[in-house]
Amino acid sequence: GMAANMRLPTIRKQVSLSSSLSALDGKDLVVPGDVITSDTGFMRGHGTYMDEEKLTASVAGEVERVNKLICVRPLKTRFNGEVGDVVVGRITEVQQKRWKVDTNSRLDSVLLLSSVNLPGGELRRRSAEDELTMRDYLQEGDLISAEVQSVFSDGALSLHTRSLKYGKLGQGVLVQLSPSLIKRQKTHFHNLPCGASIILGNNGFVWLYPTPGHQDEEAGGYYTSLEPVSLSDREVISRLRNCLLALGAHKVLLYDTSVLYCYESSLPHQIKDILKPEVMEEIVMMTRQKLVELEG
Repeated sequence: GMAANMRLPTIRKQVSLSSSLSALDGKDLVVPGDVITSDTGFMRGHGTYMDEEKLTASVAGEVERVNKLICVRPLKTRFNGEVGDVVVGRITEVQQKRWKVDTNSRLDSVLLLSSVNLPGGELRRRSAEDELTMRDYLQEGDLISAEVQSVFSDGALSLHTRSLKYGKLGQGVLVQLSPSLIKRQKTHFHNLPCGASIILGNNGFVWLYPTPGHQDEEAGGYYTSLEPVSLSDREVISRLRNCLLALGAHKVLLYDTSVLYCYESSLPHQIKDILKPEVMEEIVMMTRQKLVELEG
């Protein structure tokens, strides 16, 4: 027969609202139309407008003050990329001399044929033959890692995969989270000590994959292993995936350390149990505790 998963009601711990709000470092949450301040000494930043001399929120989010500038950072956002950002994206269309890429932005991003390393790695002019074989490199549905090279006037991002660390992604798991949860770091590529690797896209798309045994320098990033992934690797990746979803649900900033601490905190539990609300709460609480101790 089927194994039933029984859950009994538990007494929820009472969390007083004041303490849970102060846990946000005293950040004020506002909704559109809320008056942020009637003090005229402030400059208005993103997410605000003036209404009868009062600074008013135009989006739902948290109020951020930098000196005299006030802006509202939206809680649920599309990705607004900047030059140098690392993204994970999915090819949506193959066009003439370019690919269209979904990067969780308002508009599809663009990867020009001239912005990729063609196999052989050498820099050479793109030929008519390269155009005809574009689908051999990347076709609809393929996932890539890339860097934002420039921003078009309409806000669409132009990407490149010219460094060997970028290119087509092989076997792994994509987790889609809010871009606002990705912590900016020097590198967004990490080989975690638990045996898997992670690409934390600034755009909120996170890629988990088995740590490659050897980097193939010649492939120009388009090396895609089709070897079967071992059960132990799949379990590590599945656990990491559920940890990412747990951290995301509790709005914890994502970077290599927070992901690793969450992974370690989850080990007493089965992978499939991590997303049960009470287990999730416990694991995230332990993760936050470890992060506080690390900073202290």
